[in-house]
Amino acid sequence: MKISIRHSCTDFNSYRSARVKSLFNCESGANFLLEADLPIEDREWKIGLVVGPSGSGKTSIGRKIFDQDKILDLSEGWPDRRPIIDGMPGEFDQAVAAFSAVGLGSVPAWLRPYSVLSNGEKFRAGLARVICQAPGEAVIDEWTSVIDRQIARVGSLAFAKAWRRTAGKAVLLSCHRDVIPWVKPDWIFDTATGKFNGHCLQRRPTIDLQIWRTNWSFWPMFEPHHYLKLPHMIAAQCYVGTVDGEPVCHVGVGPRFEIGCMRACRLVVMPEWQGAGVGMRFLNAICEYQAKGLNRWGRKCPTLFHTSHPGLAAALRRDPHWKQCSAVLHGGHKGRSRKSVQASNIRKGKPNAPVAGYGGHFRAVQGFKFIDPCES
Repeated sequence: MKISIRHSCTDFNSYRSARVKSLFNCESGANFLLEADLPIEDREWKIGLVVGPSGSGKTSIGRKIFDQDKILDLSEGWPDRRPIIDGMPGEFDQAVAAFSAVGLGSVPAWLRPYSVLSNGEKFRAGLARVICQAPGEAVIDEWTSVIDRQIARVGSLAFAKAWRRTAGKAVLLSCHRDVIPWVKPDWIFDTATGKFNGHCLQRRPTIDLQIWRTNWSFWPMFEPHHYLKLPHMIAAQCYVGTVDGEPVCHVGVGPRFEIGCMRACRLVVMPEWQGAGVGMRFLNAICEYQAKGLNRWGRKCPTLFHTSHPGLAAALRRDPHWKQCSAVLHGGHKGRSRKSVQASNIRKGKPNAPVAGYGGHFRAVQGFKFIDPCES
């Protein structure tokens, strides 16, 4: 595919324009010419990348690749006064899966309008909508230009994984080269050199996750990103995962010895790391510790994990280390729970203790059991 770009505008002759031409020996700024050779017609590919400095013709090339003269606007078409979950196409489960696929796993963000989201959240929301729509051809301009580089890299990785599960072709236009090993595009065209590269030769960077056993002291920095507000787990020990010394993920593990298990809760991955795959690696490692008895009780136990997050539940079902063992589509009877708590207080000699019932919600809770890889 040979692309020829020719743009022109008025050749101005104002005093300042003439002075610039004289000072810098520039005859005119009215014409822009670019020739690009992209041999992609006979190639099997899913993601292409056009990279180069600003003003080098990336957008013009993007408009010509699919002969549609249109580039996706990730910020266009969102409802002004409704949450982004209402602005997503398709079924509810499909929308939630798309949010999770690109790393926008912060549930409170789903309940906010697009206009109040941070730049990183807007970027990922736009990617989620593209994944949900799954167009046959897509060109996305200013790839990661307005977000910090950590979110840019992890967001690129998350999008690439999700997009490769669709049947479409996407071309990303970016002035940042740090995303190349994270996207791992099938081809790259560099507008600075005019060279086409049919393979991404850079290896995807490794993420060195270190795990620390700790207490609840780190929980306040993770709690705002957890979708439930609950008191600390009784008798639990906490684990924190770090990358280069930065806290990235958290989980708490408490004993359920009456049923011969441990129970993991409060799994949180920081927003800038969601979509990189560190959450499942972290959770699986913690559960392996419990299976080997590497806990303060020295007990070898399988681990149970419950979640209402559809994306996390889907990821657990895909992981061979996990087996689904329960699914409750609504909360228990709150009145019955209140009577049970009151009876328990009476047996303990505390008839005047406060009584609160649990349940009555419509939160679907799905339960999973970790399968010890040493026994499977």
